[in-house]
Amino acid sequence: MGMNKTNIRHGAAAIMGVLSLVAAACAPTTPPPSSGGNPSQVKLSGLIKVDGSSTVFPITEAMAEEFQKANRGVKVTVGISGTGGGFQKFCSGDTDLQNASRAISKTEQEACAKNNIGYIEMPVGYDGIAVVVNPKNTFATCLTVAELKKIWEPEAQAKVTNWKQVRGAFPDVPLKLYGAGSDSGTFDYFTLGINGKEKASRGDYTPSEDDNVLVQGVSGDRNAMGYFGAAYYEENKSKLKAVQIDSKGDGKCLGPEEKMIQDFSYHLSRPVFLYAKATMLGRPEVKEFVKFYLESENATKLIKEVGMVPLTASLYGAVQKRVDAKTLGTAYLEGATAKTPLADLFK
Repeated sequence: MGMNKTNIRHGAAAIMGVLSLVAAACAPTTPPPSSGGNPSQVKLSGLIKVDGSSTVFPITEAMAEEFQKANRGVKVTVGISGTGGGFQKFCSGDTDLQNASRAISKTEQEACAKNNIGYIEMPVGYDGIAVVVNPKNTFATCLTVAELKKIWEPEAQAKVTNWKQVRGAFPDVPLKLYGAGSDSGTFDYFTLGINGKEKASRGDYTPSEDDNVLVQGVSGDRNAMGYFGAAYYEENKSKLKAVQIDSKGDGKCLGPEEKMIQDFSYHLSRPVFLYAKATMLGRPEVKEFVKFYLESENATKLIKEVGMVPLTASLYGAVQKRVDAKTLGTAYLEGATAKTPLADLFK
């Protein structure tokens, strides 16, 4: 019995389908793209929990979004508890990675040691703390550190409440203040840089660990002043005005610009960090996420996108070597400060 045309077409299609499957099986696999692909070809899955600094949050959130695009089985959650609040969770074993806008403190080191939490410290970029006012403020263009201290020191509470008290030439209008909450690394660094002591601050201001709340507060009050990470200022330039800072009282005023932040000439510039729990790097999804985070091309692109300043390619490489070698603890030992060049600490 002969085949009709329909049977012939069906048979040919079946043969072609089999040949296509064979060809596909024999074809070489194409490596995944460098922007987040998993070079080991292992399909990653799992949950990665991150918390900590609101300043570093935009970087890690951007990294997580890009990494998850190439690794659909991985979910990265990023919380905002502030640097101090995040370290409480991290050193209790509740999170895998920690965003920090300052180096781990001695008290936090002791808490991690008490709970047998070994960690690897990774600088990931530079940030400046922006001091901001409402765009309608036409007089506070540059303030000295002494004037900022007059505003923010503990002794100013309920006493310095008017702009004219800051400088006689300023108008007689109320001064409303917004700033980082006490669990924030930004609070620690700002109070150290301006008042000379961490956590030394007046308490009668509107605090928040969420920088968006501070942006809304200052942008909604023509007499307000606030401070937070420069990345949030960059995102909200149309609503705010940055105040330049005269560090030495010699009339040299500098703002939170990229070059000034990178070379620490801006008074409130600093490095920012990611900390990894050492045991978690044994999980492939965490190891690959950290590797993606420190890859120079990814870091430079994404950190610039969120308004911060990236490290150099060689410095990212040095930090990755620290991860590969499982170098535990902090590089900020006796004598090192936030102004110590990262190239001296992470070789």
